[in-house]
Amino acid sequence: MYLLGITSGKLIEYLDNGKFVCGYVTDSQPKRVRLLNQNGRELNLPVSRIVHCSTSRYIADSDRDSLVRLLRSTFEKRHSLMERVDLETVWELTCEETTDTFDPDFLAELTFGCSADDDIVCAFLRSVFNDKLFFKFREGKIKVHSPEKVEQLRIQLHKEALKQTLIDSGAELLGRIDRGELSASTFSETDEQIIAVLQQYYLHGSDADQADLARDILKKAQFTGPHDTYHLLVKAGVWAPNENLPLLRADLPVAFSIQARHRAEAILQCGNASLFDDPDREDLTHLAPLTIDGATTLDFDDALTVERQDGNYLVGIHISDVAHYVRPGDSLFQEAMNRGTSIYFPEGQVPMLPRHLSQGMCSLIQGEIRAAHSHLILLSPQGEVLKVRIVPSIIRVARRLTYEEADQMVRTDPELMMLDKLRKLLRDRRLAAGALLLPFPDVNIHIDSSGKVSVSLGKTDTPARTIISEMMILANTEAARFVSDRMAPGLFRSQGKITRRVVHGDDDDLYLNSLQRKNLPRSELSTEAKPHSGLGVGFYTTVTSPIRRLLDLVMQHQINTLIRRKSLCFTHDMCRDFTSVINRTLTTANNVKQQRHRYWLLKYLEERKNSYLEALVIDSGPKRVNLVLTDCLMDIDLPATRVPPPQAGTMVRVKPVKVDPLDNSVRFDW
Repeated sequence: MYLLGITSGKLIEYLDNGKFVCGYVTDSQPKRVRLLNQNGRELNLPVSRIVHCSTSRYIADSDRDSLVRLLRSTFEKRHSLMERVDLETVWELTCEETTDTFDPDFLAELTFGCSADDDIVCAFLRSVFNDKLFFKFREGKIKVHSPEKVEQLRIQLHKEALKQTLIDSGAELLGRIDRGELSASTFSETDEQIIAVLQQYYLHGSDADQADLARDILKKAQFTGPHDTYHLLVKAGVWAPNENLPLLRADLPVAFSIQARHRAEAILQCGNASLFDDPDREDLTHLAPLTIDGATTLDFDDALTVERQDGNYLVGIHISDVAHYVRPGDSLFQEAMNRGTSIYFPEGQVPMLPRHLSQGMCSLIQGEIRAAHSHLILLSPQGEVLKVRIVPSIIRVARRLTYEEADQMVRTDPELMMLDKLRKLLRDRRLAAGALLLPFPDVNIHIDSSGKVSVSLGKTDTPARTIISEMMILANTEAARFVSDRMAPGLFRSQGKITRRVVHGDDDDLYLNSLQRKNLPRSELSTEAKPHSGLGVGFYTTVTSPIRRLLDLVMQHQINTLIRRKSLCFTHDMCRDFTSVINRTLTTANNVKQQRHRYWLLKYLEERKNSYLEALVIDSGPKRVNLVLTDCLMDIDLPATRVPPPQAGTMVRVKPVKVDPLDNSVRFDW
């Protein structure tokens, strides 16, 4: 073995944290040695850490200070000799030899051109450890790297050098951002690369592609807090102060492809004049449809008409004919496939289709000629469906009403009076069939220009809102029946039998409705038409929102081919594939929407920390109490520590004591 001659009086070289240290052996055992090192420390060292041992012994009776001076001078001499070592030249002389393993003494002599003493050998060994590109030290021998290995190591070292450059540049960049010296508008290409790495790391943590690089940059810049990156990105203007992080984490498409934008612009430029050339499309512009929507709605996809007909009522539910413009195989349909639905946030929306269509050509705007699918349904005075006709049509909306305006007019406007009468009849028929209404207030979140959050609750069971909901349920039910009766493949919504009922009829009780919601079977999307127990109907799909739902657009295409007696647009296998796409995209979109909704509620609660809020007890168990905050309808849990325990259905007061929207965390106390 190379180190068999380790005895007292010898000088050795060993590694300490990757650095060479000289030592003088004072005592030697088979596996360990006692030594005095160049720093004047006495150590008990494993033999395995020793790299070189001198061939000659030194005077053992020298005083301690003299030994330390000797070790230091030896260290400096060997360090200076390293300047004469050219490893690449030695490697070029040895890499083509028949053997790839040499004694250090031989290579040291080859390097210096003279007999190798301890100092020359150690200088060579130090060089090998310092530059691992050409040689490797193993058990007292020097292994020569092959040309392929050297090239591989060169690439690796280049990558490491680039990484270190990025770490240094990144740390400097963050420091300048923190001091307010730099913003996104002045970023260099390297700055943008670093910012992208930090964005991905903040969003995805250790799952980010370059998580190690991001950690190294943040560590060097001394920004190690959990949200330091977020605040720096906001300070630089890369992210908004309330950036939609769930949307970024889900990596949902926001911008539309160039092809989709061009297609939407082309549709807009073509106009609607050609609609009148379609022999299968009925001109219903003599009717006067009305829309009823929220005051801020920009995409109108349904309109209503109603008229008396021989003692019955002919209801027209006119749905924007999005399928006329967005066809399978084109770039717009692919965008709809990728998104699955429009997503609405308190601060804005991510539409399923470009705004040229969603708020333009496909939107049923007052006074504009539009393509539609008109569901003309004849109802008896008792609300029974007598006849259904679905036709491609041309309409022009005559009136646009908000929910509030319609509620004020419902007792005086002839059309609204008829629609209100019919919605009551339709609702009663559904209730008789076992439907659950479960009216729950809308949680309206408003963010002002300063970022302050306010929350209000809006009733969902007003006459105007229930007119719309009943007419949409009617159209969706009859559309499902239309497809199913013709044994055509389609996409259908269903819900199994409700086994536990705590609500009957049209109860408007927050406690009972909350309890019932927790005891509902999951709804299902399938290619088979089955009953929907919660709605009290035997068939159900959705066709009334093709601007913002892929499911509705797919069904509109399928119905269109049936109406026109053409080959079906989608086969059964294609419909089954759609169920997978829609379930996946809707799950992702709903998760993002719920997380964003919760973020804003936490911002709202942050301003009310340590203030008491009213809460309704939904369930009181031995360990946890489930409640709903009545001012914002947030579900919360508290430990069952209150004495006496609160009873389900009663009101209590709780206070948020710790709120962190970025951490998605909130803690309440009684």
